[in-house]
Amino acid sequence: MTEADGEIGTGFSVEVAKAWEAALFADSLPATRRVALRTAIVLGDGGVLGPLRHLARLGLGGTQLDGWWPVTRARREAGTAHFPGARGGRQRFSWIHVDDVVGIIDFLEEHPELDGPVNASTPNPVDNVTFMASVRRALGVRFGPPTPRWMLEIGAIGIRTETELILKSRWVLPGRLTQAGYVFRHPDLDGALEASGLVR
Repeated sequence: MTEADGEIGTGFSVEVAKAWEAALFADSLPATRRVALRTAIVLGDGGVLGPLRHLARLGLGGTQLDGWWPVTRARREAGTAHFPGARGGRQRFSWIHVDDVVGIIDFLEEHPELDGPVNASTPNPVDNVTFMASVRRALGVRFGPPTPRWMLEIGAIGIRTETELILKSRWVLPGRLTQAGYVFRHPDLDGALEASGLVR
């Protein structure tokens, strides 16, 4: 599903975003401009690419596969349950380079007509298969076996996060930014990975 700037979808991370936005827009502040910057996964030196670089060099940089996993009552009640979606690593992956996050903030300062929800994401999202293949290629790693969900769940427990963050499809486009004339510095994944220092 392609999400426009006014749509947000469902799921754990979405519920967190909704709560933040509800707090941002809760009070009447007629003299204050408010922008809810909906930021995709940020690529740069460090961040998400740090552990991915390490995993890929260990031979574990393959496609991240969704699949069945038992969902506890606690996860259901907390809203963190993830139910299988796209198969074969075809979950959609929206991203943005950190240089563009900075560029967008500067752009928003120069364009006071933009307020409310604004998607900060590349105009060229990919799927997980493509993303992980690009990471391996940038590192010069020729092979990475797929990672099944059970391995991802164990890893998520170890680092205290949720697999929904990598298994849920997110296909977000920066409609309002492109219409307003923002020009992305790193619109394509390979260039963004190179600018992040990932290329060997």
